Formats: sequence, C-alpha cells, structure tokens
Amino acid sequence: MTRLEAAYGGPSQSGFGSAVFHATLPGGDDLTQAALARYRTFVGPLWERYGEAAWMGPWRAVYARAPGANPDIEAELRGIADREAHLSVPMILDDLEGADAARAALSAAFDDPAVTELRVFNLGDGAAMTGLLVAGRRGADGATTCLVFLMD
Repeated sequence: MTRLEAAYGGPSQSGFGSAVFHATLPGGDDLTQAALARYRTFVGPLWERYGEAAWMGPWRAVYARAPGANPDIEAELRGIADREAHLSVPMILDDLEGADAARAALSAAFDDPAVTELRVFNLGDGAAMTGLLVAGRRGADGATTCLVFLMD
C-alpha cells in the first residue's frame, strides 16, 4: 500500500488529483457505499460548494470484476467500455510521473488473490472535472482500498 500511496498520494480532501484511502469494512457492508464515502471525503468542501447533484451526475459503476475472474487491473481499466470513463484511464496508467511504478503498485494492490470484490466508478462535477474511483475489498479481513483520481 505504501507504493500505491507513493504513486497516487495518501488520503486527501483536495478534490483534485489523486489519493488512496484505506478502511476496514465488515463483510456485510456495501463496497459501493464505501467508495461513495471516500469520493465525498476526497472532494471535501467542494461537495457542498457545487452541490451533491453536480458530483453525483457522472457517478456510476463502469466495471465490476466477476467472481473468479483473472485479476488484471491494468487490462480491466483499459477494457472499460464506457466512453467517458475510458478517457480517464490513460491518466491513471500512463500519463503520470513514474508510470511503470504506478502500474506495478496498482497490480500489487488490486490483483492480489485476497481481493474478493473490485469495482470502478466514473466521477466528475458534471462540467470540467472527470475521473475514476477504483475500489477493492479483501475478503478475509475486510480491508478496503480506494484510489480516487479526479482531474480537469
């Protein structure tokens, strides 16, 4: 997780750029709701400033890893069919300093066999800001990692 934070940053309320959040979710808690809570935390005061409707307009699940699927976060992100969400993929995988290290950190965090649930969500403010949120949960301990990426 330290490599993932080194590539994308630690928890933040900047509302711009990227951040990694960690939490523990009991088995019955919903990953989508946990991801939404991290999104809201990341956007911070801008959530109220622009209003929930602006931030929730683009919010939608664009990918869910099927149970038993071969985990390959890079291929999964590159294969997102949603046109708007797909535009953010190169920014997470390629268009950043230390892209090779970032992809390796993503793989270590989200391709781990202990990850039992993975979802990707489209983000934005309904205007200039767009991005993705990658959320993964480990089944054994409920550890959840969310990578939030939001740029203009």
